[in-house]
Amino acid sequence: MISNIDEADNLVRMQRGDLYFAFTPQLAAARRRCGRAVARFNAAGELTRREIADHWREITGDDRPLPPPVATEEEEDAVLHEYPWVERPIRIDYGTNIQVGSNVFINFNCTILDTCTVTIGSRTLIGPNVSFFSATHPLDPDLRNGTNGPESGGIIIVGNDCWIGGNVILLAGVTIGDGCTVGAGSVVTKVILLYSPVLDSLMLNTLRVSPHIML
Repeated sequence: MISNIDEADNLVRMQRGDLYFAFTPQLAAARRRCGRAVARFNAAGELTRREIADHWREITGDDRPLPPPVATEEEEDAVLHEYPWVERPIRIDYGTNIQVGSNVFINFNCTILDTCTVTIGSRTLIGPNVSFFSATHPLDPDLRNGTNGPESGGIIIVGNDCWIGGNVILLAGVTIGDGCTVGAGSVVTKVILLYSPVLDSLMLNTLRVSPHIML
């Protein structure tokens, strides 16, 4: 554990993607908080739409109260549109660096390493086993230095109306434009243009196509 450090400055460096130290008391405590919240969500039994939203609030540190309850599950889904449908289990690092739009669906086994901000736009569908890796490490092994060395990150942005297929990996610094479809098994390492289809990791930055294309 690294304790002889300015924790406030270290946090700012983390959030903007600069080199920072992950194994400090403050950041270790933040990951434990999120881990406990995620564990409670994953272990919970059958959940209503409202209960899913309440767990998401706890995981992401959202202190806004939920809208008042309404009569039916269909109406609940409408009033709770700002909170994603989430299939369990999930794995999340901090939770507080995740921003999600309206009417988002996150399928089973999603992993979000939110060292930097991870944004998922409205009406976007996330397939099973998708991983958001906003964290990264130095390539120089001497600088990397295990848990005693610094790491860094880059924001990840997924636009509105996207479909991210199963087993996709999104790396630090990636932006996916509105309306994109990313095929199952892709490893996304670059910016993807608006309304682009990506069949696999070899087909990045393809030409702009109709938003109605299905892959």
